[in-house]
Amino acid sequence: MKTKLLILSILIAAFVVAYMTLPIQEGLETFTTYVEELGWPGMALFVGAYAVAAVFLIPASVLTLGAGAAFGLVKGMIAVSLGSTLGAALAFLVGRHLARDKVRAKFASGEKFQAVDRAVAAEGWKIVALLRLSPVFPYVALNYLLGLTGVKFWPYVLASWVGMLPGTLLYVYGGYAARTAAQKPDTLQMVYNLIGLAVTLAVTIYVTRLARRAMKNVTSELESTTEDAS
Repeated sequence: MKTKLLILSILIAAFVVAYMTLPIQEGLETFTTYVEELGWPGMALFVGAYAVAAVFLIPASVLTLGAGAAFGLVKGMIAVSLGSTLGAALAFLVGRHLARDKVRAKFASGEKFQAVDRAVAAEGWKIVALLRLSPVFPYVALNYLLGLTGVKFWPYVLASWVGMLPGTLLYVYGGYAARTAAQKPDTLQMVYNLIGLAVTLAVTIYVTRLARRAMKNVTSELESTTEDAS
């Protein structure tokens, strides 16, 4: 868990530095202008691209950071939230109906999946929300793995959407902070952005720890129940 959070922090920091020092800013500004000219169809284009990336197991963290830089905080949150939820829904359906055997052969034998499968069978959408809050599995893999469980589609979609919001906010804010720091390179603005990013990171860490603890409690209770029954 600590290693993943460290990697997350390094990734956001690297994006901020790259945005301010490399030609990334020009490319994203061109993309922003293009999307703004298209209006909502441009936003829909981003949402569709995000969903396709999820289906093809392409890590979406850079897209999420880029959304904050390209669209700003509010529009970036909307775009990523829609795209990640749509991608999660499509990958879930593919894993459940079209590629079930392949997904099961690749992932279902792991101990983590067995624990998740038992927990989902007992608690349903609650476990989906906790898994989205606590990064036990990467986003792209979890979409397919949950398709193998017994959770129903719409509760899965709703729980995924809610559970992904804190992580989405952290990534989008990282991209937004990079954009505003580049557009307004004064010290006060930079300090304000860094404080906001630090607070967002702290809240995300706190929420993920609570979710991880809750997951452990659920799995421990299930294991105890199984042992008692046998």
